[in-house]
Amino acid sequence: MALRPTLSEIALNTGKKARLHRILFKHGLGNGTAIFLPYDQGLEHGPRDFFENPASSDPKYIVKLAVEGGFNGIAIQIGLAEKFYWDYAGEVPLVLKLNGKTELPPDDEAFSPLHADVAEAVRLGADAVGYTMYVGSPAQAADFAQYRKVREDAEKFGIPLIVWAYPRGSAVDAKGGKDSFYAIDYASRTASELGADVVKVNFPNATKRAGAKKEYDREFGEQEAVNAVVRSANRSLVLLSGGEKAGDEGVVEKARMSMEAGATGLIFGRNVWQREHDESLKFVEKLRELLAKYPS
Repeated sequence: MALRPTLSEIALNTGKKARLHRILFKHGLGNGTAIFLPYDQGLEHGPRDFFENPASSDPKYIVKLAVEGGFNGIAIQIGLAEKFYWDYAGEVPLVLKLNGKTELPPDDEAFSPLHADVAEAVRLGADAVGYTMYVGSPAQAADFAQYRKVREDAEKFGIPLIVWAYPRGSAVDAKGGKDSFYAIDYASRTASELGADVVKVNFPNATKRAGAKKEYDREFGEQEAVNAVVRSANRSLVLLSGGEKAGDEGVVEKARMSMEAGATGLIFGRNVWQREHDESLKFVEKLRELLAKYPS
């Protein structure tokens, strides 16, 4: 099993260290691992994601689920944080997403504009902020410039910065695709080099390599690929996501490989809340049992 970086090793200022310590050791299992519940799909994908479990369209239901499930944090957009988080403020850490987009524009023009700032996150009692970065998009230069101000503000206000590092664009599609090992590995390294405290990436698909750089155009095992992705984040902490809802056995196995690779934790949204309430909590308990085996 690979060792994950500790809070004392990742050069955090006092505010960032205090907030990350609260997230990792005062919530969830309290053992240095983490499970986050993202709920930005209403903006990113539209209401269609809630059809499978209509109750999930209610943000209050989701925030309560995060509390009941013992999550280390819930990631939501500012409108939902303003109107719904206050019911459970302090009971589960808030990760305020600062940017977002709809799914209507094509991915080859991917850019996620800011709609909130770090000062608003601090006012709302957030313990971290989230930023979506589209690595490889034609809008990458504007994205990096926008991100720089967020990074500077996060440092000034002492709040951890979690970067959703997503490969996007026609250039990415031509080199294996957005979930290929090459693309995910590159995105992990990019977010780390640009100053992310925590890097959030999707689990890499080691079989997608058509058009990828020659170093990636060979057979890789799943564990080998996710090991490399976590390693590419250097001293940034890493969260692996579950993606679209899938079978429990396969999801839990990918979660296990992520933790073996040295990830700090998991970030599962639709795999949790697209289920009926009690089924959601049973699934979360499986993840908690797994993470209990990987204390810091």
